[in-house]
Amino acid sequence: MISPNEYIKKLLTTKNKVINEQLLEEFSNDEYFQHKAQTIIDIQNEIMAKWEINMRIIDFKNETIRVPNGTQNIPYTHTINKFLFEQHHVVQYSFEGLDELGLVLDEETLTLEGTPEISGNHKIKIKFKVEGEPETTEPNEKLIDIVFNPDPKSLWKNIPSDKEAIFWKEENKSASGSLGEKSIIVSSNRGRSHQNDGSFRDDDFAYKHFPENDWSVIAVADGAGSAIFSREGSRIACTEIVNYFETEILPSKKLDEIEAKLDEFDENRDETILEETKNEAKKLLYKAVLHTHNKINTVAAETHEKYSEFFTKKNASYHSEYFHTTLIVTAMKKIKLGYVLLTFGVGDCPIGIVKKDKTNARLLNWLDVGEFGGGTRFITQPSIFHSKERPMATRFKVHIIPDFSYLFLMTDGIYDPKFEVEANLEKTEKWLEFIADLEGENEDEIGVDFAAELPEAEAQLSNWMNFWSKGNHDDRTLAIIY
Repeated sequence: MISPNEYIKKLLTTKNKVINEQLLEEFSNDEYFQHKAQTIIDIQNEIMAKWEINMRIIDFKNETIRVPNGTQNIPYTHTINKFLFEQHHVVQYSFEGLDELGLVLDEETLTLEGTPEISGNHKIKIKFKVEGEPETTEPNEKLIDIVFNPDPKSLWKNIPSDKEAIFWKEENKSASGSLGEKSIIVSSNRGRSHQNDGSFRDDDFAYKHFPENDWSVIAVADGAGSAIFSREGSRIACTEIVNYFETEILPSKKLDEIEAKLDEFDENRDETILEETKNEAKKLLYKAVLHTHNKINTVAAETHEKYSEFFTKKNASYHSEYFHTTLIVTAMKKIKLGYVLLTFGVGDCPIGIVKKDKTNARLLNWLDVGEFGGGTRFITQPSIFHSKERPMATRFKVHIIPDFSYLFLMTDGIYDPKFEVEANLEKTEKWLEFIADLEGENEDEIGVDFAAELPEAEAQLSNWMNFWSKGNHDDRTLAIIY
């Protein structure tokens, strides 16, 4: 800091005054001039101090503090760099406007966190003081921009489908009941993509237990989104499989013969008998599948005759293309050997089973998504009955297992978000994660109590089906036998 003597000497020098050291010393030591010089020095220092404070305030106001965008109703956290405060000598600060955004500030770490309650562009106000400001002055203000995008769920519409349209069906459907010693709950929900444009639920299901011989049949189907009447195709596929079992297979007593041969195998363990019996069972299921295929063809022809104006595809080869649907089927019964399950699948919908002690899970059908299929196939396609790359006979399976904890039939609206890729369907841990999710281990904490009464468990499943999964908004159908 400059002294009064130094200040007087510097002043005279800048004014080009000849300086005599003896005279200068006498002049600058004069009390009067000493006081005046010190006053000037003090004023200058005060001005400079004020200038520094003002520059700190202005520089901090101009400092860019960026915070990332968040999403409404999604937990948010961001830590602001403390160095931005330190380099501008900010010694006091507080944040305003956080409460209405659903955020709080950890002052020690400068971390913003919380769940944003509203969307839009918002301002966070920082009230601050820099080093050197008197305690009595009002705090300065700086605004930070923060953007919260709307909750994706809130952007979806829910437009009712046209009840006057041909083949209209309810948008959501669920059911529950007993299948012998097992229970079933099943739900089919219209996907958000269909809700958004007012289109129809293309998935469907059907099941029935026949107490007279203790057989049960469960069918699930996923209508192709590109086919205008796939909603009816999926309905016919499921109901006709069940109807054929009831009106043709059960009265023929063929299933009784199959059960008797399996009992014989249980006694003598003759593998020849087992293979012959499996082939007979597959033939029965084949007849049911062929009947279903033909039934859809018949309805498609009748629909074309009555409503030809809807059949406008230039490259359509046959009328049932407008009814394209996948189909998975399981027929089951508890016998002496355990449970016998007859399965069939065409398309990309999985059938999965979990061992009684939950130590093993496996896929029971082949999906048309791998290297052999190259894409989804439909029960409506004539080509599936004479395919060389995937012979029809390979689509039928007979499984005999002691018992199981869960049997699942689902469409890709469940499979895609919960398993993601086909390979995961072969992993026991993924099925166990899926069960845990069903029981409530998910971000919504919504689950199914499998010990609850059936109507309650059915309602819980329907509620669980509304889970959010980014990019997965197709129809969802899930049947659980347990």
